[in-house]
Amino acid sequence: MKKLFPLLCLVAGFSSAASAADISTMQNLAQSEFRLLSEDLGSALSYKPLAPAEPLGITGFDLGLAVTSTDISKSSAALAKASGGSSPISTLIIPKLSVAKGLPFGIDVAAFVSAIPTTNIKLVGGELRYAIMSGGVVLPAVAIRGAITKLSGVDQLSFDTKSLDLSISKGFAMFTPYAGVGQVWVNSTANVANLSNESFTQGKVFVGANLNLGLVNFALEGDRTGGTASYSLKAGFRW
Repeated sequence: MKKLFPLLCLVAGFSSAASAADISTMQNLAQSEFRLLSEDLGSALSYKPLAPAEPLGITGFDLGLAVTSTDISKSSAALAKASGGSSPISTLIIPKLSVAKGLPFGIDVAAFVSAIPTTNIKLVGGELRYAIMSGGVVLPAVAIRGAITKLSGVDQLSFDTKSLDLSISKGFAMFTPYAGVGQVWVNSTANVANLSNESFTQGKVFVGANLNLGLVNFALEGDRTGGTASYSLKAGFRW
């Protein structure tokens, strides 16, 4: 575990440093290019649960470091133009530090912070989740989640997402697979004169698995939002 956290940081930092730049020339984009970029950013920056549906419980915590990789090949040329002509990239790597807390009545709250190295992209997000069914030996857990994310640090772009999803999970000893479906609402505004606001919705499906080894916890998740794939890995502590 001591070796895994530095490794995740190194992977995220190296990948971003090698392939990203400040978004500072949005005026170079046509409206169609801005739409493509907004769609891929909606997929990449929207909330990724990285947790099963079962509630943490009133004494429960989940603290972790995550890395999300999203395929942005559809808008790679647009991102390069919006970043002052930097080299096109096909994958966006986003490191995140997250924390979740269990509350009474099957309610959990969670939040994360992120800053992509060598870029001006910063991101925060949070969720409120209610377990309709807490799960047990026989029955699965079922939960509904509302979440938001908001980008900052980019003067030329105001961007946020809101999402709602329904998830299900069933634990088997230390291993808990889960899956869910939902909807994401994206609002993307370029703060330059030649581009109009883009607001749209994207369908969302995700599957994942959580492995709890006592205190140490790992989660792996695949997500498809708006037809764009993301893969996330989280390592941390969950009890």
